[in-house]
Amino acid sequence: MAETGTKAAEPPRWQAIAVLLFGACVIGLSPIFVRLTETGPAAAGFWRLAFALPLLAILTRRANGPFRRPSGIALLAGLAFTLDLGFWHYGIKFTSVTNATVLSNLTPVVVTAFAWVFLKQPPRPLFLLAVAVAVGGSWMMAMEKGGGPGLDPPLGNLLSATTALWYALYFLAIGEGRKTEGASRLMFWSSVVGIPLLLLAALVLREQVIPLGPAGWAACLGLGLMHVAGQGSIAWAMGRLPTSLASVVVLVQPVVAAWLGYVLFAEAIGPMQALGAAVALAGVVLAQWASRRKVQPAA
Repeated sequence: MAETGTKAAEPPRWQAIAVLLFGACVIGLSPIFVRLTETGPAAAGFWRLAFALPLLAILTRRANGPFRRPSGIALLAGLAFTLDLGFWHYGIKFTSVTNATVLSNLTPVVVTAFAWVFLKQPPRPLFLLAVAVAVGGSWMMAMEKGGGPGLDPPLGNLLSATTALWYALYFLAIGEGRKTEGASRLMFWSSVVGIPLLLLAALVLREQVIPLGPAGWAACLGLGLMHVAGQGSIAWAMGRLPTSLASVVVLVQPVVAAWLGYVLFAEAIGPMQALGAAVALAGVVLAQWASRRKVQPAA
């Protein structure tokens, strides 16, 4: 895949949507891997980026040639993603996999509001409806079980909801950076920023940093591969899609996380959660359709 920030030889829109959906589904695996790492929450984020960095370095070198100094937007993306991982992983520790994923994915609300207020990009009413439907479906999934299982569900839910702010900032930074930089370059430098910060956080919080056995190491490696494949696909697609649309499409993550939470951790999926998943997916489809209708007349 070409890594340029230009529109030359741009692939069809459906390909970008497909890559974005693939990335979102892969990222849906992350809370499962975090539970299996046998490390602390921040340490899990450290290993995720540490294992991803060598592969990202290879991809960046092949796509962009010799390494150059990072841009300011890449450093901002790295800081935002570091905060996102730290808050989200602690959310996963204290609440259910489903709740942590759902609440952290309130990102579309933040992204749409930011674009509306600060970038003077008012959304179409149909797109606002799509955001409301998608987020409403996500809330239905989370609320059926109340706080959900976990060590401290209220704290975990708060941390997960705060994650949405950091993830929104990351989305906005990546969306801006993809106008001039390749996806792998942005991913590489954001990982370089996050690795020492997450390791420092793990040490300060006295976490278990080293996995306790082969299964933990395998989960850490899985996190790294998932980061390259999932977050990398999302970053690539964001160079070809509106940031607001991308932030809605990734709401398929809670659906994937809920299903995996049920299969691996016996977190029951009740009728309301199943309905919420269907509603969330309907909102994603509606957002894609609303965004596409806005673009076609200009074409």
